[in-house]
Amino acid sequence: MSTPKRVLLVTRPLVPPWDEASKNFAYFLAKSIRDPEIEFHLLTDHESLAEMGENVVSHPIYQSGDFDFFAKMRLIAFLAHKGNAFDVVHFLFTPTPLNSSFLKMLFRNHPHTIQTIATLREERWGIPEWKRMCFATRLITYTEHSRKMLEEAGYRNVETISPGIDLERFSPGPKDAVMLRALTLTPSDFVVSYAGEYARLGATDMIADMLIEKLRGRDPSSERFRFLFALRVKNQADREKKESIRKKFEEAGILDFIRWSDTVSDVPALYRVADIVTFPVHDLFGKFDVPLVILEAYASGKPVILSDLPRFSEFSNPEICATIPRGDGEAFWNMIERLRHDPEKRNALSNHARAFVENSFNLSETAEKYRQLYTLAR
Repeated sequence: MSTPKRVLLVTRPLVPPWDEASKNFAYFLAKSIRDPEIEFHLLTDHESLAEMGENVVSHPIYQSGDFDFFAKMRLIAFLAHKGNAFDVVHFLFTPTPLNSSFLKMLFRNHPHTIQTIATLREERWGIPEWKRMCFATRLITYTEHSRKMLEEAGYRNVETISPGIDLERFSPGPKDAVMLRALTLTPSDFVVSYAGEYARLGATDMIADMLIEKLRGRDPSSERFRFLFALRVKNQADREKKESIRKKFEEAGILDFIRWSDTVSDVPALYRVADIVTFPVHDLFGKFDVPLVILEAYASGKPVILSDLPRFSEFSNPEICATIPRGDGEAFWNMIERLRHDPEKRNALSNHARAFVENSFNLSETAEKYRQLYTLAR
């Protein structure tokens, strides 16, 4: 039997909870490829990863799940000391001119490197920065849009592989009783969730103003409508934004209509408690080209409301989601109300969205494409 090909996945700490897109993808990719000819090497902390195959080796280089300055220094030390000993080095994080300059120098003689570039940050960077950031022998983009931009910049080693969704983990199901209790919800509540971010993406204030306008003066004990901010507090800006809108809701007397999830361990259950999942963002600055929250909601069989961002065109259409103009709170509320009172429309969107993800974003098919990439690296 031949020696397995050693594939290093370069990521932030691969530790639960699985609520960050790049590490989620790396974890499920390694878990899905059970090829004895491929040996995955993952960067984690002292805790062992569950449900991994025999072809997975963990390197506990991190001390926790935090990717702070000291964690980055540990990663650099590991890559400088051992990185070139692996047959394939696969980078799964958003590149920057700074981190890529270092990695480009460190792996300049490595014959088989792969970058999965989830976003080019075109609102911030252009061709000069991309020339510094995209250094691997093989470049993978999430969308055809990004692939075409890199090819226009002169790259010829680019292909698109859509991110995959674990269709068993994210699947339709009844509202989770444990999650309902944690969020002080009841099975009869009609729950609309926002799965974006507090400080970025330009949606939070629009949503807050809309909710205040539409819910002020209503009685939450008689109306079973609830709005769930299914968001994590990632930093101080998020903390301040959350506190500011909470104060506005309290002053408007609508706080009882609002729920907050923060960090949860069971992300699929968080989708299942929602009747509608929304992502009415104004921009994707700093976000992946394909926000996985959208695909996860599709896979969970949820009707989804999106804003009309052009970058959503590769994974949205009237059969699988509802679309509203960016920044239009009135249109947002009207769409919520339309779907709320039209269960047949919700069911149609849910069924078509689930089928769309099964056909276009199936993790097993994505994993097979990467398996072939790893296998062909000689």
